[in-house]
Amino acid sequence: MSATRRAEERSFVRVDRPVDGVAVVTLDRPDRMNAMAFDVMVPFQQQLAELGRDNAVRAIVITGEGRAFCAGADQKSAGRPPYADGLRRPGYALRSLEVLEEVIATMRRLHQPVIAAVNGAAVGGGLCLALACDVRIASEAAYFRAAGINNGLTASELGLSYLLPRAVGSSHAADMMFTGRDVGAEEAARIGLVSRLADPVVEEAVAVGERIASLSQPGIEMTKRSLHAGIAAGSLESYMPIEGIGQLYLRLLTDNFEEATRARKEGRPAQFRDDLP
Repeated sequence: MSATRRAEERSFVRVDRPVDGVAVVTLDRPDRMNAMAFDVMVPFQQQLAELGRDNAVRAIVITGEGRAFCAGADQKSAGRPPYADGLRRPGYALRSLEVLEEVIATMRRLHQPVIAAVNGAAVGGGLCLALACDVRIASEAAYFRAAGINNGLTASELGLSYLLPRAVGSSHAADMMFTGRDVGAEEAARIGLVSRLADPVVEEAVAVGERIASLSQPGIEMTKRSLHAGIAAGSLESYMPIEGIGQLYLRLLTDNFEEATRARKEGRPAQFRDDLP
């Protein structure tokens, strides 16, 4: 792929750093409601991977330009996935799916917490993108739809049937997936699909990211690892040692616990250091 082609693709994905430690990644194709065409999703995945390697970035906010967060499948033109030349229809379909699955996997692998600032429609694959984030904040204009069932397909795609019931419980997930109905912002907050409502939603998400960036980097990273492991754990007994190892790791290798104790006694913010005491 040429440098010119990459530059053209990246124009649909914008990265800003409004405050220290926080990157805002914006899907920037509002005329197509930020749909999941390959010329949007490929550079989106690449930008996320680059941010994941940037240790100055402590939290990542994802949002969409215009009236949509992401409208899912691009009904106008999805474009071509990379490395699909010469494939017939079954192989082409598999390669296309792999590209989109890698977007979700990249989001889940990031060591930084990822915050969705859902500014409008999060439909189909757009709902999946929101679910792949660690924290979801919605504007009053946001709505969510498991759209596959409305198109004669399964509602399960890109991890939705794994992540949605873990976010809202099996009954709410079944309601959304079986009916394909829109879930508005207030209902989304009530059932736990989002943690809060805010306008302007990106500013609120950046404020959450800034709070995260002020805390211990390894503490946040270990917390994210523990959170994801807990979601996937088979039993409480098998999971608790993972939590304990994380606590011991930071307790023994940093003096952040002592600093937090001193700061509370002195009535000041803690100044965490993530090197050895």
